[in-house]
Amino acid sequence: AHIRENGRVVVMFCAFDGPPRILRLHGRGEVVMAGDPRFDELIERVGFVDPSIPEGRRSVIVIAVERVADSCGYGVPFMSYEGEREHARKWAEKKVRGGGEEAIRTYQREKNAESLDGLPGAEV
Repeated sequence: AHIRENGRVVVMFCAFDGPPRILRLHGRGEVVMAGDPRFDELIERVGFVDPSIPEGRRSVIVIAVERVADSCGYGVPFMSYEGEREHARKWAEKKVRGGGEEAIRTYQREKNAESLDGLPGAEV
C-alpha cells in the first residue's frame, strides 16, 4: 500500500551474530503481482525458494536503490536462526484443498483490501 502511495521504500538488514551492523537500502519500489508476466521470471532470476505453495504467492517488490546507508548496530541483540516455520505452507495447502486456488485469492482480497492506516492495498 505504501509503495503504491508514493513509491518510497526502505529495506533494513541487521546482523544478529558477528560484528554489530545495520544496512539500509533506500529507494523507489514497484509491486509486481503474481499475475504479472514478469513475476515468474523475477522469482527464478533471484533464485528465491518459496517455502509455500505457488498459489499462495502474492507479489515481488522490485526496488531501484538510490541510497545505501550503514550504522553501528550496537543495539541489535544476538539471535540465532533455527529454521523455517511450516505454518504458511500448511495453511495455503489446506485452503487450496478446501476451495481451490481461488480460495487463497478470495482470502487475500478480503484481508489485503487496505493497509492498517486505510491506504488501498494489494490488487489481487
